[in-house]
Amino acid sequence: MKLADFKVMTFDMVGTIIDFETGVLKAVRVLGGPKAVAATDDEIFEPYKRGRDKFYGRSSEAFKHVYLSLAEELGLVRDEATADAFQLSVLRWPPFADSTEALKRLRKRFRLVAMTNADRTAFSAYSEALGNPFHDSVTCDDAGCAKPDPRFFAFNQGRQSAHGFKQSEILHVAQSQYHDIGIAVDAGLHDLLDRTAPGPGGLRRHAQAKDRDQAALSLCNAEAACGCSRRGAGLNRYDSCWSLLSHRISSRRRAASSAAPSRLLQSWTPLPLDTPR
Repeated sequence: MKLADFKVMTFDMVGTIIDFETGVLKAVRVLGGPKAVAATDDEIFEPYKRGRDKFYGRSSEAFKHVYLSLAEELGLVRDEATADAFQLSVLRWPPFADSTEALKRLRKRFRLVAMTNADRTAFSAYSEALGNPFHDSVTCDDAGCAKPDPRFFAFNQGRQSAHGFKQSEILHVAQSQYHDIGIAVDAGLHDLLDRTAPGPGGLRRHAQAKDRDQAALSLCNAEAACGCSRRGAGLNRYDSCWSLLSHRISSRRRAASSAAPSRLLQSWTPLPLDTPR
């Protein structure tokens, strides 16, 4: 099956096209004082994840409390003004370097739809940073639930159906097996989970294209659909427009996925309106 056979591309946002890890680490080091500057990425990120598990509310509200939890655990600067500044920084998480141009090019060929557990306020900030490339968007505020709740995907399918698009014409692009890939496959959607460069510690993250029928969605198909020049380049080379579709998951998050599940991983439904991703 060729990428050109699809008409709609739906995208996870945070972690797929928005670089939240860079945003979190930068904000903590700017705001947290000398101890934060000296801390390694993992020393910051592990308590961040624990704080996000505890405070799993809406993106534009919960991160103040996430920071206070993290700062208490690490002995960082911990006051209301600093926590408020960290909350504001969430709205300024940057896109990955290739995201804006990639979406601009893909928009010429496909209907682009954002599907995010971020709330509408946070999504609006991310979309603005990307140049507002999406034809449509679904946030936790719209669906009334969050991924991986199947109702989130059903809500979007109904929404796209109203515009005349069939389920078989939708390709979902994401990096999270838990929040996106697994449940989208169960819903009968085609999924693409692609690779990035090595992560921290040299861990090589690899490409994977999968759906119920094991569709062969190769890089060659993608480049042809995007109008890229390196036709037939294979999975070991890629154009910037395709590197967007990447499995951007760090070694710390890979390790976390194999550890004991957190409270948020223990049930599918009901879920809060905004999960840690």
